[in-house]
Formats: sequence, C-alpha cells, structure tokens
Amino acid sequence: MMKSTGFARSGDKSNSEFFEIYLERLLEQRDHSGLTDMIGSIEALMITVEPGNSIKYIEELSLMTPYHYLVTLDAPKHLTHILRIDMNSPDILLREVKNPDYYDIFRSLNDLYPAGMQRPHSRYLGEILRVSDREHVLELQQAREFRFFSPESLATLDLPSNVSISKPSPYTHNVVGYMERTTDEARVYHPLGKCSILPRVQDAYEKAKELQAALNISDLILPIDHLATRVYSQNREAALLEYLALSSYYYWGSYDIVDQNSSTNVCKSVRNVPESASPAKVFTANNLPYCVNHLDRLPSPTETFVRNFGARLHHIALSVKDGERGNKENIEFVVEAIANQGKGFLLDVVGSREAGLKQVFSQASEYSALIIEYVQRYGDFQGFFTRENVALLTEAAGTQEVNITHPTTPPTTSD
Repeated sequence: MMKSTGFARSGDKSNSEFFEIYLERLLEQRDHSGLTDMIGSIEALMITVEPGNSIKYIEELSLMTPYHYLVTLDAPKHLTHILRIDMNSPDILLREVKNPDYYDIFRSLNDLYPAGMQRPHSRYLGEILRVSDREHVLELQQAREFRFFSPESLATLDLPSNVSISKPSPYTHNVVGYMERTTDEARVYHPLGKCSILPRVQDAYEKAKELQAALNISDLILPIDHLATRVYSQNREAALLEYLALSSYYYWGSYDIVDQNSSTNVCKSVRNVPESASPAKVFTANNLPYCVNHLDRLPSPTETFVRNFGARLHHIALSVKDGERGNKENIEFVVEAIANQGKGFLLDVVGSREAGLKQVFSQASEYSALIIEYVQRYGDFQGFFTRENVALLTEAAGTQEVNITHPTTPPTTSD
C-alpha cells in the first residue's frame, strides 16, 4: 500500500486547524481505500478554444513548447486535436468548438465573468489521470460523494467515452478524468469521431517546428513542470483537499507571498516520478478576500484575476534545460528567441544561479488566455520556486488584471 503522509513539509503559510486535521484523515483514508495505488500520473490536459482558433494556437504551442501535432478527431460539435511529446508526458487535447453559438456547462462558467465572456468557449477544462481500475475508482469516488458526468452527457459534450470525468469543481471550476491504461498500452480517446491528419494543421505545425529548430531552441524546452490554478481566498484549503481526494498527490506545502497579498500552494505526486511525467499542481489564492481589501488597500492580483476570469488555470510552466547557449543562460536564450518572433513577456527573466532557478511569464495567449511560464533550475536544486521570484511573477501578471478592471482603452480579446 502506498503511503501519502509523512512527506517533509515546505513553506511558511499557516493553515487552519480544520485543514490540518482533514488533510491527515483524507490521505490516510485514500491510502487505505486503495485509491492512491490505483490512481496514477496525469495522462492529458483538456483545453477548449474558439471556432477558428485551434490552428493558430497549435502553431503557438509548437513554437513555445515541445508538443507535436499528432492527429485530429472530428466529432459533431468539436474538432479535437491531439498534441503529444511522448508517452512519458501528458498529452494535450485541444478542442475547437465548431459553432460559435454552441452552449454547454463550460461556456456557462465563462459567461459569469467579464473577461471570461470575451472568449466564451476558451478555457482549460482539467486533467485526465491514468488509473488501473476505472470502474472501481469511479465506484469509490462516487461513494465519497464526488459527482461525474453520465456516459450520455459525455457523448453530448464530445468528451471521450473511455474516460470517467467529474463535474466541474465548485472551487476551481476544473474537472478530473480517469482513464484506464497499462503502461504498455497506447493512449487513445474514443469515440471522438473520424481520425485524420488535417493538412492545414500539419502545415502550421511543421512551419512552427522548422522555426523552433532554426532558432536553435528545440532541445532546450522540456515538458511541463507544473500547472497553476487561481482560486478565491476562501476556497484555498477546500481546493487543495478536493484535488488530493481525486488524485494520488500529496500536500508539498504553501508559501505566504505577503507583498502580493497571496499564497502559493503546491501538491505533488506521491510516486517517485519527475514533474515531466506528472506535473505538480499549484493553487494560488489571495490572503484577504476582495470584499475587505478596500480597508487595507493591499495588492490583489490573484483575486482580481478570479473575479474577471473565474477560478481557472492561470499558467502552464515548462522546464528549460540547464546550461548556456550563445553566451546566455538557456532560459534567456529561449525567451529572446521567442520574443524576437513577436511573442511578448510580462517581465524580464527573474532569479539567479545563486538562488537556484530563474523564471519568466509570457503574455497570456490570445487563443486560450493561458500564460506560458519557463523555469530553469541549476544543478541539483530541488526547490520548487523562491519567494522573491513568485512575488515578482505575481506582480507582473497582476498588471493584466488591473488593466481588465480599470481599462484605459476599450478591452480587446488579447487582453
């Protein structure tokens, strides 16, 4: 039986007595039920974009990440493009809505928020986790009062029928799916319609990869390091407990970023696998809710983001190979090369070799609203981040939220 408790705790954020008591109880019960053993790594990420935007986003991802276009599945309401690095890292299921008037539960989440409704179909849906016994995992989770879409609902939503998918979380608005697969089996998603390689998509992908190679950065950008979701302050502890209940992750710890009135909270896989195989899950939340913040006038970038977009994934972080190229640190070489192609970044690269790592945020994609983060760790540095880096990154990302709240010019879809 795998054990989820006893890991060293990192960070300095104080949690409530409720959280500490239920964290221990939840993880021990998860272990004893067998769920920790049955639930494995992240198999795939699900993202939906607006009609007509998938090719441009695939082109963007092909330049900025190690992902490759594999195939397209043509279902009644969506095109689902499968992007893959290899079988040791999560896929991306990039779904494009065909009809701009299409309405479903995921669009309803966007329509509640002023920035979300600007891209009514664009959002990160959640992760699919590999399991050894899907039927048993589903039975156990339903007995624990977690709710899942019916097979009929999955068919209506053009979601794969060989995956059991939870209803959107009340805390993160993300879903969690379970796919049964042995390590020697191929990943397949069915029955999502006719399978083919679309020439227009393949052409855009190949041109982006040719550019990536010409810029000499193809071997420097590594798989996903972590996935960062922003939630309301009052939902921080519940969001952590919920994800731990649904996954086989453990609570790594939380850091209090006082200067930005927020905390960064991390969960990692209990299995001895690198983040490239099962990315860490990060939850960021304000320390004070917006309704009292007018009394202290503290920065509030995290809660402002949630009030404008809703609770959702904020950024996808990718590792950068340690080393130097062109008399620059690899992360600076990558950022300069991509920036010269017209892709903006929110700040200069922050951190240092002495601190153990460097990081940077891109501007949010105009196709998905997601930010790409690059992280370069030096030598045998085992830490997840530094407090100084997180404060600077949070502050930089906050400028976009301030512009949304108090625009000086009419907002556009790229804000």
